[in-house]
Amino acid sequence: MAMASIVSFAVSSLASSSSSSSSAVHSWIGVRGAVEVGSSSSVEKGRGTSMEQTIEGGVVVGAGRVGQALEKMGLGRDVLVRRGEKVPEDSTGPIFVCTRNDDLDAVLQATPPSRREDLVFLQNGMIEPWLQSHGLASVTQVLVYFAIAKLGDTPMDGKTDVNPEGLTAASGKWASVVAARLHSANLACKVLDSEEFQKPLLEKLIWISSFMLVGARHPGATVGDVEENHREEVVELINELAAVASAEKKVEFDPGMEERLCSYSRLISHFPTAIKEFKWRNGWFYSISKQALDNGKTDPCPLHTSWLKEVGAIPA
Repeated sequence: MAMASIVSFAVSSLASSSSSSSSAVHSWIGVRGAVEVGSSSSVEKGRGTSMEQTIEGGVVVGAGRVGQALEKMGLGRDVLVRRGEKVPEDSTGPIFVCTRNDDLDAVLQATPPSRREDLVFLQNGMIEPWLQSHGLASVTQVLVYFAIAKLGDTPMDGKTDVNPEGLTAASGKWASVVAARLHSANLACKVLDSEEFQKPLLEKLIWISSFMLVGARHPGATVGDVEENHREEVVELINELAAVASAEKKVEFDPGMEERLCSYSRLISHFPTAIKEFKWRNGWFYSISKQALDNGKTDPCPLHTSWLKEVGAIPA
């Protein structure tokens, strides 16, 4: 199962208008900064008619697990765009992109230029270079930490024993609308500014890259198996990748990353592991290693490179 499919499993979208919402995630708060909307008290206030009135219609691109779940949260106010269809030019509100990373070029081509600033990306992995190359650096992104096991299932929130407040976060123009929609489904979501969003974005990338690679070294291993039986390996890799990400992006991670990521893995322990969407996940770290080696420098993440060769993800 691909990480993007289970939506925690990946990825991430980084994105003011409090005009409209869409079929993915919405927020009742209209403020920027580290505002958390998943507390029990605010959930109580948001139930019923008052919360329904805050859900604005938008466009949902993709009819998979995430897309259908977000459309359901939209209470019939969204336009659903399936594969091969175009985003209507007269549509309004956020455009929730619930597709695999490799479909992003097609989604962009199907979106009228006048509507592209309203795109909301929910993908796992490092999509920043792609966003920048298409002039989309300031659009909305969402880090999804809820999981949907199969089509039609109720999303399971990513509230862990280390982070009971939840881990899902959004940043950008439609971030508060995203949080409100998730909130309406009793799913937590934080609204972060673009700078603060970088840390959890990179942590999610480190999680998916490290747990999937260690799992690939042990065929058949689930995320829970990696956390329980191969913790020393995965923690070593987490620390290596964190050091590289910190240096590359000039960010300082909060203490306790290893336990945060292991705690999340315990929550979704039954999910399988595999190297998927390499370009968007482990490939970002490998590109840093390759650039260093091509310039005659030391590989900044040798363990990661070695294990990629071991599992056949890159040439030996």
